Amino acid sequence: MGVRPPQDDADEPESLAFGIAALAERLDRANVSYPIGSAELVRVLDDPEIPCDPAGNGLALSTALDRAEQERFDSADELHDALHPVFERHRRSSSTGILGRLRSLF
Repeated sequence: MGVRPPQDDADEPESLAFGIAALAERLDRANVSYPIGSAELVRVLDDPEIPCDPAGNGLALSTALDRAEQERFDSADELHDALHPVFERHRRSSSTGILGRLRSLF
C-alpha cells in the first residue's frame, strides 16, 4: 500500500510506502536472494522498522517475522504472503482516533 505525500518538496519520494510495499522496496534495494531464513533476512536488512500506515506506525521486521511464525521463505511471494496479514493486523490495532476506529469496522 502507499499514499502520495504533499507535493511541496521535489526532493521527497513519489509516494510513501507502507506494509508489504515498504518491505518490498527494502528487499529490492538489498538484492535479497531466496531461499532465505528469518534470522538471515533480519541480519541482511538490519532489522528495519517497517511503516504500517500513513501515520507512521511501524513494526520491526524481527517482530513481524516472529508473528508470522515461519522460519524460511523460498520466494518473495511467500515472504509477502506470510507478512501481509501481520502488517494488516498491526495497522488495524494501532489505528487511533475516530477515523481509525471507523476504518477498523470496515
